[in-house]
Amino acid sequence: MLQRIEKLWSEKGQGIVEYALILAFVVAIAVIALDKNSGIGQSIKQLFTNTATQINDASQSTNSGTGGGSTGGGSTGG
Repeated sequence: MLQRIEKLWSEKGQGIVEYALILAFVVAIAVIALDKNSGIGQSIKQLFTNTATQINDASQSTNSGTGGGSTGGGSTGG
């Protein structure tokens, strides 16, 4: 019985180590690919910069357009 438990624990530990190594490899590749000096890193940075600029521009145009007053139709008396 004890041997079965040890075998299960050993296999589970081996699986955890394998997943940890795969995760470390993926993270290392992502760090290298997204480095600010790489082409992919520069493209992603530019994409986020453009998106932030567009959000700020939209926010400013929305805020400047709130001058008060009502827009729309008047009363349609009958």
